[in-house]
Amino acid sequence: MTVRTKSRTAPQGPSPFTLPDKVPLAPGKFDDPRITAKGETRAVVSPEAMRTIWFNTGTLCNLACANCYIESSPTNDALQYLTLAEAERFLAEVRGTADPLLAGLPEIGFTGGEPFMNPDIIAMLEAALDNGFTALVLTNAMAPMQRHKPALEALRAKHGDRLTLRVSIDHYSQEVHEAERGPRSWEPMLAGLTWLSESGFSLAVAGRHLAGESEADARRGYAALFAEHGVMVDAADPAALVLFPEMDAEADVPEITEACWGILGQSPSAMMCATSRMVVHRKGEPEARVVACTLLPHDPQFDLGATLEAALRPVPLNHPHCARFCVLGGASCSQ
Repeated sequence: MTVRTKSRTAPQGPSPFTLPDKVPLAPGKFDDPRITAKGETRAVVSPEAMRTIWFNTGTLCNLACANCYIESSPTNDALQYLTLAEAERFLAEVRGTADPLLAGLPEIGFTGGEPFMNPDIIAMLEAALDNGFTALVLTNAMAPMQRHKPALEALRAKHGDRLTLRVSIDHYSQEVHEAERGPRSWEPMLAGLTWLSESGFSLAVAGRHLAGESEADARRGYAALFAEHGVMVDAADPAALVLFPEMDAEADVPEITEACWGILGQSPSAMMCATSRMVVHRKGEPEARVVACTLLPHDPQFDLGATLEAALRPVPLNHPHCARFCVLGGASCSQ
């Protein structure tokens, strides 16, 4: 359950992205990994060649957003800082694996929390890039990132477009963005975004659109924002401007059955858990572990083991996020 974090940085009032006409999740749904509440066979996603291994750098963040699915905040360390040594263990596993699903891995992703609050973030980026992977960092582009400008410039000079930073902008308007992210979060984000663009970084943006606002309208709004500030991001490109669907684990949503693939015209191969896994270190646990995807770090049914090879097994779509974000929303955190 996502609860507004009590923090001086948190916005006041409800999230502007709250699902309209929300109906509570019906009892019995997502209880059994094998069958749905109606007794139908639940959809399962088998692993394919991995495209992204995510490192969750920790849930600490300089912001306390109104509707953060992972409840990041300046005080929430439920996922503790991942260390360089832990990251290197998983990078070494990829380099040494004989498993064809893992051996050709192209990308390491970094998410949080705010990754640039982790004291090992630059060293982890260097390790990933020096070992031949591309790196994608999800950031709010505010003060934690801006403190690392010289180090980031050195990484860009050495590795070029193999390093991409994706900046979270919840809306193209300051009013809505700050209603979600908190007061005084707009101008620092713009400063970081424009610096990245002017400095020639490979740059992308993650955004959202309000209920009743079409994707086309949202892309036009972001395009105007980018043009006003000279930001080199193509708002018409879905890889450059990723618009995510909303998530609410307490809102009702259909369960996904085997028959849904044909009904919805979707493929299991398009699901995030087909081609990615995430490394987390939950507070109080002795070691970092691997979970099925970026959205479900705490649910024990999505804990897949202590190694990447052990985590290459089928994943039942037994959570509301699987349905709303991935299958019905068609979203993925990877590039």
